[in-house]
Amino acid sequence: MKNNYMAIVLIALLLASCQEKVKEEVQEEKTEVENKVIVHEEYSGTEPTKPEETEFYEPKVPVVRPTSQNGAPSDAIVLFDGTDLDQWISSVDSTAAKWHLNDDGSMTVNNKTGDIQTKQNFGDIQLHIEWKSPLPVQGEGQHRANSGVFLNGIYEVQVLDQNDNPTYVNGQVASIYKQHVPLAMASVPTGEWNTYDIIYHSPEFNDRGEKIKSGTITVIHNGVLVQDHVEIKGTTPYIGWPKNPAHGKGPLRLQDHRDDSRVSYRNIWVREL
Repeated sequence: MKNNYMAIVLIALLLASCQEKVKEEVQEEKTEVENKVIVHEEYSGTEPTKPEETEFYEPKVPVVRPTSQNGAPSDAIVLFDGTDLDQWISSVDSTAAKWHLNDDGSMTVNNKTGDIQTKQNFGDIQLHIEWKSPLPVQGEGQHRANSGVFLNGIYEVQVLDQNDNPTYVNGQVASIYKQHVPLAMASVPTGEWNTYDIIYHSPEFNDRGEKIKSGTITVIHNGVLVQDHVEIKGTTPYIGWPKNPAHGKGPLRLQDHRDDSRVSYRNIWVREL
C-alpha cells in the first residue's frame, strides 16, 4: 500500500512539473510574439481630439504628368523611343549597340551580337518595357523567343513565348529566373506586344561586402500582378546557386539568348525611386 501511495505522489509531481513547463513555454512564446509587435511611435502619446491635429502640409508632393514623351511620365528617363539606340551599348565590349532598329519604333535582338545595356546606371527604379515574340513561331521550350530583362545588370526577369509552350515554371515568362514562379501566366497572343511594369529595390551591403538587406522585385505583366514584392535571393544563373556579390548601381541589360530569339522591344523608360 505504501508503495502505491509513493507511486501516486511521484505521478502527481511529474504532472505538476509538466504543467509548469508548459506554462513557461507558453509564456515564452507569448513574450516572443509581444516582442515582435510593431509600435508606431508617432501615434503614441495623447490621442488627438481635433482633425487638424493629424493633418500636415509638408513636404510638398512633386507634380508628375502621367503621360508625356512617348507615353512616359513627365519625370521618366526615356531609354528607348524608337528613334535611335544612343542610350545603349554592347555588353560584350561597350561599343555601340548592334541590334536592329525597326521602322515601327522598335528594336530587335541581332542574333549572336550579344546583350545590350544602358549607358546609365540605376539603383531603385520603376521600369516600363514592352516586348514582342516573333511570328512565325520558331523553337520550343527555352528556345522560343527567349530573352530577359536584367535589373542592375544582374537579376533576370524572364522573357519567353510561353503560349502552348511548356517549360520549367521557375524559368517561364515573367519568372524571376530560377527563383520565383509567377503568380499567373498573363501573356498576350504570340506576335502581339506584352508590357512589363517592374518595381525594383536593390539589395544593400555593408562595408565588408556582406548583404544586409535583400532586394525586391514586383512585376505587373499586361496589367496582371505576377510577382508580388518577392525577395531577390541573389544572382539568377542558369547553373548553380544564387550568389550575392556586393554592388552599387548598375545598368539595365537586355539579353541576346543566341538562339535566333528575334524578340523585339519598344517604349522603354524608367523612373528613379
